[in-house]
Amino acid sequence: MTSLAPCSRSWSISEDSLKRYVQFASESCIQELLSASDSNRDTRVGTGNNANDGWKVLTLDNGVEISKRRSGKTASFHTFRSRWLLTSVSPQQFITVANAIDAAKQWDPDLVEARYIKDLEDNLSIIRLKFGDNAKPLFRNREFIVYERRETMEDGTLVVAVASLPKEIAAGLQPKQNNAIRGLLLQSGWVVEKLEGDSCMVTYVVQLDPAGWMPRCFVNRLNNRLVMIIENLKKLAQACPIDGDGGET
Repeated sequence: MTSLAPCSRSWSISEDSLKRYVQFASESCIQELLSASDSNRDTRVGTGNNANDGWKVLTLDNGVEISKRRSGKTASFHTFRSRWLLTSVSPQQFITVANAIDAAKQWDPDLVEARYIKDLEDNLSIIRLKFGDNAKPLFRNREFIVYERRETMEDGTLVVAVASLPKEIAAGLQPKQNNAIRGLLLQSGWVVEKLEGDSCMVTYVVQLDPAGWMPRCFVNRLNNRLVMIIENLKKLAQACPIDGDGGET
């Protein structure tokens, strides 16, 4: 009996099993995002680090905080977090651009494919993101198979969780094409909290492993840059006025 090489291994999974797995994984990601948002509340008044939660503040300027935390057993890659006070932008406006596809366009403009593979629920989807030959080296020919889950908490806080499927499940749903390199979005997402007036506090968390041979310092530098995309998303949100009560989120 011949065995498959690890790089070609894939799992055939029923839609019910896929749905159960993604619900579980995305719920864990949502809780991580909410925890990251809660642990950073002291920076609203400029008090800086919370020594007990592992986050290290890198910059805190003009209402914008960028911080990082070591993650995983080996702590090879950092998780990065940004927090922005957005004035004149309502949560309903920002949530329209807080999604996997609009974020990926900010990572690198050479996003050649952004396609919904499967909708598991109204608020839970599987998406393929593919970058082309003209992307920057860290994204060139890389593709990501991710889930996206959107939730509204009881207090009105909006949460969007986006992360890669395990590589075996992803291979079963969408075989890797041509010379593409399959990267991993280990975790990412937004927590959007409503403030007085048309303003909101946005927390964005990202931990990305583009995959392939590259020094970890490059990957950590990339993740640090990615959390800055909120500024670009803010501009997109301001160009998307919301009618009425903001509609469905």
